[in-house]
Amino acid sequence: MSGDGVDTSKRRFLIAATTVVGGVGAVYTAVPFVASWLPSERAKAAGAPVEADISKLEPGQMIRVQWRGKPVWMVKRTEEMLQALPTLDDRLRDPFSKEPQQPPYCQNPVRSIKPEILVLVGICTHLGCSPTYRPEVAPADLGADWKGGFFCPCHGSKFDLAGRVYKGVPAPINLLVPPHKYTSDTLIMVGVDEDQGAA
Repeated sequence: MSGDGVDTSKRRFLIAATTVVGGVGAVYTAVPFVASWLPSERAKAAGAPVEADISKLEPGQMIRVQWRGKPVWMVKRTEEMLQALPTLDDRLRDPFSKEPQQPPYCQNPVRSIKPEILVLVGICTHLGCSPTYRPEVAPADLGADWKGGFFCPCHGSKFDLAGRVYKGVPAPINLLVPPHKYTSDTLIMVGVDEDQGAA
C-alpha cells in the first residue's frame, strides 16, 4: 500500500466499533429512563396497585401476592366450597358481612366479585398473625363443623372460605377484602376499586 492510500478495512473496523459502543451507550441510557416509569419499591410498599395473574390457579388452590407490605390471598373455590358457605351462617359472628371489612361490591354471600375467586388480606383480625389455608373438610384438629377455610394457629381463630370469622374465637371481625378489580378474565389488580382509581 502506498503512503497516500487509505486502509478501508481499518476504517470499517473503526466504524463498526464506534457503532457498537454507541449502541451499548444508548441502551445504558434508556434502561434507567424506562425503569423510572415503573413504580418504585417504596411506592409499591406505600400502596401502588399490584397485578396478579390467576390463569394457572386450579380449583381449590391459593396463590399469594404482596400489596402494601401485606399478603393477599387468591383462592379458586370449587362448587362444593361455595355450596358449603350458607350452611355455616349460624356458626359465624358476622355471616352477612355487616362490618365494613369489604368493598360494597363484595358485600354479598361469597364476599367476592366472581363467586369462584376469593381475594383476602391474609392477616388475622385478632393480633395480626397470618392464618394458614386449610381447605380440607372436618380435620380432627378443627372439628366436624369445619368445611375448609383459614385457621390461625397462634390463638385459634377460624375463618370460613369467604373469610368470615367463626363465633367463640379471639378474632373479632371477618378478614379484610382489599379493593380490587379484574382487568381481564385472568388478571386481578389489587389496590384499585372495581369502578374507581387506586385506593
